[in-house]
Amino acid sequence: MPEVAAATPPVPAGFNANVDWFVHDRFGLFIHWGIYALPARHEWVRNRERITEERYQRYFDHFDPDLFEPRAWAALARQAGMRYMVVTSKHHDGFCLWDSALTNYKAPNTPARRDLLRPLLDAFRAEGLKVGLYHSLIDWHHPEYPVDGLHPQRDDLEFRERHRQRDMAQYVEYLHGQVRELLTGYGRIDYMWFDFSYPGQDWGWSKGKGRADWQSERLETMVRELQPHILLNDRLDLGRGIKTPEQFQPRRSTPGTYQLWEACQTMNGSWGYDRDNLDWKPASLLVRMLVDGVSKGGNLLLNVGPTARGEFDPRSRDRLLAIGDWMRHHDRAIYGCGQSAFSAPDDCRYTQRGDRLYLHLLAWPFRHVHLEGLAGRVAYAQLLHDASEVRYHERAEEGVLTLDLPVQRPDVLVPVVELFLR
Repeated sequence: MPEVAAATPPVPAGFNANVDWFVHDRFGLFIHWGIYALPARHEWVRNRERITEERYQRYFDHFDPDLFEPRAWAALARQAGMRYMVVTSKHHDGFCLWDSALTNYKAPNTPARRDLLRPLLDAFRAEGLKVGLYHSLIDWHHPEYPVDGLHPQRDDLEFRERHRQRDMAQYVEYLHGQVRELLTGYGRIDYMWFDFSYPGQDWGWSKGKGRADWQSERLETMVRELQPHILLNDRLDLGRGIKTPEQFQPRRSTPGTYQLWEACQTMNGSWGYDRDNLDWKPASLLVRMLVDGVSKGGNLLLNVGPTARGEFDPRSRDRLLAIGDWMRHHDRAIYGCGQSAFSAPDDCRYTQRGDRLYLHLLAWPFRHVHLEGLAGRVAYAQLLHDASEVRYHERAEEGVLTLDLPVQRPDVLVPVVELFLR
């Protein structure tokens, strides 16, 4: 018989920070917010529509989030069961949410007339959440960032020629200087989420960028010197950090191995506010994605793109509230849990924390579900949402424990059976 599996194997070499909170909390909020909320056509709108700097300026000139209430954002995240957040300090368009001394392209110079990052971080900390910063390595606004195959004006040959001699070294000093500002002026930052490296890209007339371009080794060293506890993701092109699969769920994770990772997912396919995108995932699917990740030893970082007035739109709020209702009854099947050594039946996932094994039923079976390898291993079983007993019988010679389930599926997004192991 297999031994009871620990939820978290030993932390691998290379993580000198405290990763316990990340492994325990499992569920975080991603926030993509900036002046791209005004066009409301995806956060890459400047790239997709080849918008010039001059035309894009109108969004800067009209950014006035008069309904912004960071405490409401933080309270909703907490209610949804999230335990950490990551917010965009700067996205690829170069707009800064904070009062940077290194640029005028920042929130205090818009009609908002204030630093929007500081009160946001303070509000989430007050709710007991860990805080992280997304920071773009790319910057389409900076006058020395090279025009390459991702630049919004890449198809303008005259523009490309005019800006052919841009100095990447000057931009890198700006990049490092802004990171230093954030890590010295905004309190404890638990997680630094850089985005992104693309060294394999080659357009013929320009190439992508990676560790040498960002001076990633030097940048990482500075980050760790300023805040030694901090966690870093894997997008500096250094071959280390928390893995961040984006918009897909990893197929599997190998039992007994340890890799810090989080699936970064949107509610509707867009990161920034996208008014007309109707590809909204139902709350039940979002919960299944959370369960799937934890069952494979990973986290879910679920995104919201607030509106230009500074609110979560109703579709986002409704989903967060529905997830929160599920988490209220099922959070102990998520927090502190990880991958189990037992193999779950079809259409199910296991999460485990010590001697508690949680069976998440992604599809409701008729009356019975058969659990391989658990005969003689279970002391008690109950539905988690109401602590009602689940009876079972065993076929010891086959090593199978069979749960006797009600015909009616419980009215929860994903039913969970809590198994108390001997």
